[in-house]
Amino acid sequence: MKRIMTVLLVGMMILTGCGKNEEKPADVKVEDKKEIVVFAAASMTESLEEIKGKYESENPAIEIIYTFDSSGTLKTQIEEGADVDIFISAAQKQMNALDIESDKNEDQLDFIYSESRIDLLKNKVVLAVIEGNEKGLSSFDDLNTDLVEHIALGNADVPVGQYSEEILGNMGIWDAIQPKVTYGSNVKEVTTWVSEKSVDCGIVYATDAYSAGLEAVAEAPEGTLKTEVVYPAAILKNSENPDEAKAFLDYLQGEDSKGIFESVGFTMAK
Repeated sequence: MKRIMTVLLVGMMILTGCGKNEEKPADVKVEDKKEIVVFAAASMTESLEEIKGKYESENPAIEIIYTFDSSGTLKTQIEEGADVDIFISAAQKQMNALDIESDKNEDQLDFIYSESRIDLLKNKVVLAVIEGNEKGLSSFDDLNTDLVEHIALGNADVPVGQYSEEILGNMGIWDAIQPKVTYGSNVKEVTTWVSEKSVDCGIVYATDAYSAGLEAVAEAPEGTLKTEVVYPAAILKNSENPDEAKAFLDYLQGEDSKGIFESVGFTMAK
């Protein structure tokens, strides 16, 4: 009997000891996590979501919260007092309008830390069609022919819409194609219409064509786009966690993020 009790006692001690050795650190409580709120251009959705997963796994005390929309809409929300740590725009125009040190800030708005501002990414503007290209489109010149009945563009408040107008204006066909145009509130809406065959084609970023599984049949003709497609990023002055925001902004410029951005067609600005 004593022998049986001894064996049982030793077994319990072994099991207890194993349990202690395998004990894992407790997860960070949700209420103890610091949130980094990021307002970013809709064209960054897929790449930033992937980066979020990697960053949060490496930094369990941080939670990244995104809002994706057109840069113009996000800028307006910032002006109206939205609590934001980082803003990433798809064009310089919207960032300039919030940067007191910019000579293009007509309203003298002061929302970002100018010293934190960086040029993060570059993109390309392309003519996108459904996979298979049933209309046989091959260039921006096709937009002003009978091959195209309906085209989707971003509206004037969306950077890709502004780039589209610049391209088509410099080609001399902007006015002529207006009867064919349907305007989207952001670039994702444009890609959706192309994917659903609601339109024959759309002008979007190369990264969005890739993410939506569309075929990019042409890049903007040489000389028609004077403005380089650059995505600036900055920390907001009302950031509640500026140090953590800076750390994440640094991470977006690092090698891990670079690989993700380049996999969908972005190039690093620096």
